[in-house]
Formats: sequence, structure tokens, C-alpha cells
Amino acid sequence: MSSFRPFCLSAWLAGPAAAALLLLTPVSLLPAQAQAAQATPAPQSANSPAPASPSQTTVAVTSQPPADQRGIAGRAIDKVKQVAKSAGDIFSRVPCLPPKGGAKPMGSLPHVAGKLIEGRPVVIVAFGSSSTAGFGASSPEFNYPNRLAAQLRRQYPSADITVINAGVGGEDAPEMMKRLRKEVIDVHPDLVIWQVGTNAVLRNLDPADTAKLVEDGISRIQAAGGADIVLVDPQYSPRVTERPESASRMVRLLGKVAELRHVGIFPRFEVMREWHEKQALPVESFVIADGLHMNDWGYACFAQLLGDDIIRSVGQIKLGVNVPADVRTYRPM
Repeated sequence: MSSFRPFCLSAWLAGPAAAALLLLTPVSLLPAQAQAAQATPAPQSANSPAPASPSQTTVAVTSQPPADQRGIAGRAIDKVKQVAKSAGDIFSRVPCLPPKGGAKPMGSLPHVAGKLIEGRPVVIVAFGSSSTAGFGASSPEFNYPNRLAAQLRRQYPSADITVINAGVGGEDAPEMMKRLRKEVIDVHPDLVIWQVGTNAVLRNLDPADTAKLVEDGISRIQAAGGADIVLVDPQYSPRVTERPESASRMVRLLGKVAELRHVGIFPRFEVMREWHEKQALPVESFVIADGLHMNDWGYACFAQLLGDDIIRSVGQIKLGVNVPADVRTYRPM
């Protein structure tokens, strides 16, 4: 794999600040807080002058706060606006294109479709490691579960859709199996999106052992309530492709597990490789400087293509398209 230079590192490093502002300072509250600070009168001391007349009070309320206060509030508002704008136009410079060749026939997601058709709440659990948690994104808004939730809510505006982010950085199948019951099965999801395999490749774990654990996990999920399941295989990035034999075997075995257990699979490795090899995007345009995790654009396009597949699959059932129950493995290409 050829070397690559850091991409948008400054934007990545600015992420924690933007995330903190988004989480701690709702946009709608900033102006109100600033006005409240201006409108609150200072305590009167014994030597204070008499209260001002109504006209004088109005002048005091509308006067500007100290420069440092105004600067902090102003910067907070500007940062929130900047993040919101980039969330809306992230594909304006580089569009998110579906893999060439169009969509092939896909299987069904009967539980999700059934809930949407009946108008009942839908619960989706995004289960995985750091690329589910969103490491590398400049803001929580840009991790793939949040992007996916926003897309599905736009598509189904009257539906009650919850997407739970159950990603924990550094984990793979052995660690995930320990929390499968509490964070997946006990939530009673309608859809589980299970991203797995990358850390096993990086640790030189046997892909066959990972595949066995994933198959066991799928069996447990299906036995508990039959939730729809979509597997997500490793990402195409320098840290992964420097171990080509292990990565290729992991991708192949996860695909085989999906076929045997009649669940869906999103072939992230092949999709990302197409970004680089067929769409001529430099690797650093969708992977951050660590050579492993996706950036905002990478997460957004991944979520968009995954969401498109879910919407298409649900639409098939709504339209009464006959999809054999034993053919649910699908590829978005």
C-alpha cells in the first residue's frame, strides 16, 4: 500500500471542541442565556444609587455584555453553525456514489419493514468497535449511527426510529460476545448492524475463530427474538490492507457466515476499495491520518449507502415483492 499524507488533520483535531459545544450548549439556548445575563440586575448595596427609571432600565437591559462574554457566546454559536453547515453539505464537493453496476437483488428485513408498515416504534442497535463509536469523526453528529438515524427519519418522518450506538473502541468478537446479552439482546431490537473483524485482523487473530463467534452471536440474537441482522466487514484502509491475507480471509468468512445464517452483509471493504480504485479517491480523502479510521466523509457515505439498502429492502416488502426467506444476504452493488 502506498504511503499517504495526513488529511484534514486540523478539522479532525477540532472535533472534540465542536462535540463539546454541541453536547453542552444547545443552539436555541445561547441567545436566551445571553439575554438573561443582560437582564439580571446587580444586587443593590447600601450606597447604591436609587433604581433607574423605566426608560433607563430599558437602556441597561439592551446594553452589550462585556467583550469577553460576547466573544465566548459568539464563538460558540459560530462553531455550532459551522458544524451544522458541514453536516448538510458534506457531499457537495465529493458526492457519495453507489458502487458501479447498480443494486443487485437483496433479501428482506422483515422485522423493520413490519414495524414501519404498522406504525410501531423501530429500534436499531449499531453494535461494533471504534468505527461504530465514531472515532475519527469531528463530532458525534458525524458518526455513522447518527447519520443513518437522520437519513431514516427523513425517509420515514412519521415513524418513531431509535438508533442505539453500542460501539466500543478496540473490541472485536471475543469482547463483544461478553456484552451481547445486555447491550443487544435485552434491548429487543428490530435490526442489529454488527460491525466486526477489523481488530481481529490487526491483532493477527485467526479469522476462523472470529467467524465462529459471530455465527454463535447471530444464533443467539435470532433465538431471542428473530431481529433482522446485517453484518459489516472490515474497512479498506492502510492499517488493514497491510495484512492482505488475513483481511481477505476475514471478509470471505464473514460473507460465508451471513449466507449460512441468512442475514444481510454490507461489504464495507469492497465498497471502500471501489472509492479508491474505481472512483479515484485518494485514501486520505476518506481515512484519517492514523491510517485506520474513517473521517466525516467516509462515515457519511458509509451510512448513506447502508441506509439506501435498508430503505430499498423495506420498500420491497411494502410493495409485496416476493423475496425468498432463505435469501437475505445482499450486497449494495
